[in-house]
Amino acid sequence: MNDTTPVPALNDARTLRLVWPQWQGAGAENAAKLVPEVDRERARRSYTVGSRVLAAILPEHRGPSEFIPVDAGDPDEGSTDGIESRTAVTAALQKALKALTEHDFDRILTLGGECSVSVAPFSHLAEKYGDDLAVVWIDAHPDSDTPDTGYDGYHAMAAATILGHGDPQILDQLPASVRADSFAYAGLHSGEDDALENVRAWGLPVFTPDDLREESTALVDWLKASGASKVAIHLDVDVVDSDEISFGLGEEPGGLTRMQVNRLIKDLASIADVVGLTIAEYVPRNLLQLQEMLNGLPLIGDDGLH
Repeated sequence: MNDTTPVPALNDARTLRLVWPQWQGAGAENAAKLVPEVDRERARRSYTVGSRVLAAILPEHRGPSEFIPVDAGDPDEGSTDGIESRTAVTAALQKALKALTEHDFDRILTLGGECSVSVAPFSHLAEKYGDDLAVVWIDAHPDSDTPDTGYDGYHAMAAATILGHGDPQILDQLPASVRADSFAYAGLHSGEDDALENVRAWGLPVFTPDDLREESTALVDWLKASGASKVAIHLDVDVVDSDEISFGLGEEPGGLTRMQVNRLIKDLASIADVVGLTIAEYVPRNLLQLQEMLNGLPLIGDDGLH
C-alpha cells in the first residue's frame, strides 16, 4: 500500500460536517502548562481557534454542516465526581446529540475541539451500523481514563466512554457503544500507567508507531479480520512526531510523521467505508500568539481572555 491508493470521494450530501470547538474537556492546569507561550485562559480555549482554522482550510463542504455552540465563559467549577468542568462538557454533549438526531446522514466529519468531540458522533454511528462498524483511534495517548483514574480531564476519557466505560450519567445519554473487539489503537506510545492499565484490562489491540512506520499492513489486517465493512477514525494530531512539527496540546516525540498518518488513513479507506473521521486536539500555537498580540487594539476590541 502506498500514497497512490485511491480514496473514495465522500465529501457529499450524505456527509454531515460537525464543527465542535469543545475546550472544557482539557484540564485547566494541564492546558496552561503545555501551552506556556500564551496566557492561561487563552491556552485553555486554544481548541476553539483550532476548530475554526480547520473549518477554514479544508475544501468547501458539499453537504450539511452543524456548529455546536460551546460557552466561552468558564464557571471554574473544578472537578465533580472525577470529571473536571462536568456541567460544561455534559451540556455540550447534549447539544451535539440533539443536533445529530436532526440530520439524516451516512457519514460524519467532526472538526474539534478536544478528543471528547468523537463521543457523540461515534456513538451515533455505532447505533446506525452496529457490528458492521470498527473504530480506529489514532492517538499518542489512550484516552482510556475514567472518573476513577488520576486525571480528571474529560478529553482523556473519550475512548473509554465510547467503549462503554466511565461515568454512568454520561453513558446513559449515549445511543450505543462500541465493542472492544471492534476497537484498535494506532500510534499509541505514551500515557499514564492507570490509563494504560485500562487498555490492557479491556483487551484492546495496540499498533505502535514502530508497527506502522513502513507500512499499514498490520492495522489493515486487523480491520479485515474484524469483519466490519465500515470504520470510524479518530485522529488526534498529537500522534504526529513533535520532532517534526507540534500540532497538538501535548508535544510527543517518537510518533508518526505527517505523511505516515496520511498514508495510514488512506490505506484504511481503501478497504473499508470511512463513515466517521474526527480531527481533534489541534492547537495553532503561532495563531494564538498572534491573537494575543492583536487583542485589545483599536478597531479590534478586547476578547476578554487574560
